[in-house]
Amino acid sequence: MKGHKHLTIVIKLGSSSIVHEKTHEPLLSILSLIVETAVALIKDGHRVVIVSSGAIAVGLRRMDVEKRPKYLPRIQALAAVGQCRLMSLWESLFAHLRQPIAQILLTRNDIADRTQYLNAQNTFTELLNMGVIPIVNENDTLAVSEIRQIEKFGDNDTLSAITAAMVQADYLFLMTDVDCLYDKNPRTHPDAQAIEVVDDVSSLEADVSTAGSSLGTGGMSTKIVAARLATSAGVTTVITRSSNPGNIVNIVNYVQAQKTAEVYPEIPSNPATPAENTPLSSSISSLHVDALPAPPLHTRFLPDPLPIRDRSFWLLHGLAAHGTLYIDQGAHRALASKAGLFPAGIVDVEGQFAQQEAVRLVVVKRNPPAWSSAAHENNTTGDGVPVDVAVAPIEVGRALVNYSAAEIMRIKGMKSTEIGGVLGYADSEYVALRENVSLTKREKSRPVTPSANFENVVQVI
Repeated sequence: MKGHKHLTIVIKLGSSSIVHEKTHEPLLSILSLIVETAVALIKDGHRVVIVSSGAIAVGLRRMDVEKRPKYLPRIQALAAVGQCRLMSLWESLFAHLRQPIAQILLTRNDIADRTQYLNAQNTFTELLNMGVIPIVNENDTLAVSEIRQIEKFGDNDTLSAITAAMVQADYLFLMTDVDCLYDKNPRTHPDAQAIEVVDDVSSLEADVSTAGSSLGTGGMSTKIVAARLATSAGVTTVITRSSNPGNIVNIVNYVQAQKTAEVYPEIPSNPATPAENTPLSSSISSLHVDALPAPPLHTRFLPDPLPIRDRSFWLLHGLAAHGTLYIDQGAHRALASKAGLFPAGIVDVEGQFAQQEAVRLVVVKRNPPAWSSAAHENNTTGDGVPVDVAVAPIEVGRALVNYSAAEIMRIKGMKSTEIGGVLGYADSEYVALRENVSLTKREKSRPVTPSANFENVVQVI
């Protein structure tokens, strides 16, 4: 891979890939192979980030605790004990190959605060420029949410996706104990086919329900969520088996060769200058897809061709929504045209939130006013209901609001010039500035393989 594009690769390891589920002993064979793979990638000029779960599991072993307790302070204490041992283990393994590493512990609050988010991003950038491999984990000692699985990162699956977006990674590898996704459960359906490529995860996320191990908080469903987040940021996301980390290099080689073949499908020959002797053809031929063996079994999620990055990604995925604003279709069109959100476009408010807190934006269809000709012609007065309940609401984004829920409830549907008269003050003519709004995409898609009818049921083995 030398001489080719230098890539940024994030590798996520769950607890079941780090320690034995029953004995809690470290899986040294797998960890050693991960270390060798990561160092090989570094030597090829790439940048590597490892998102490592396992602090609580290692703490169980260190304190000779048989089962994961339910008492939250005890779990957090075990995480504090285990994180030291976990980093010591990583340090000792990487030290054999003289590879420096660094520890980065994050919580939801670190991600939600814009300044801390940027500070973390700058730290990642500097470490990667120095050739250091950051080892990332959620700070379980402080982060109640992940342990309780409320607003969770999801056994670091979601954290790995946010990390991949933060460092603008090329690849995110979700290493697990399965090979890939299948269209059916292959244990009960001999004709089950592997889903090798997915161009959008929207048809998968609602139906994948495989649970995680007893040590972690994630499962296949959280990996689908992570894939959705990462691909929206332009990151190619791969699910593959952790017991063979060498798959990472083979898959990257194969995918990069495919990309090269798409850009340069044929190399014209010139009698005066044979194609195979030109520098361009040499670099391309070394990555030609036909010259490489078939990649190991995996599921690859293709990146969005129009990725959401930087502040827009942070608004959508870094912040927890504290409520919902229901907006009409006109307001949505205005936002899509880069205008701000005026109170006139707001139909309803849900939840309790303060100024400068994040809310969901949900588009609904208004009913025509009862006095309008359209209402009488179509018989759609809605008996006083302002929203057409026959049209399903669609979540289209997130916004940081300039007014609280109670204030927006009072000014919804009004002109901006009326805000001061209703509230007694007008901090802004906008409920949300356009720079504080981030919209999602709602395009449907399907798995690329297999080509047979996909019934929105995805299984794993």
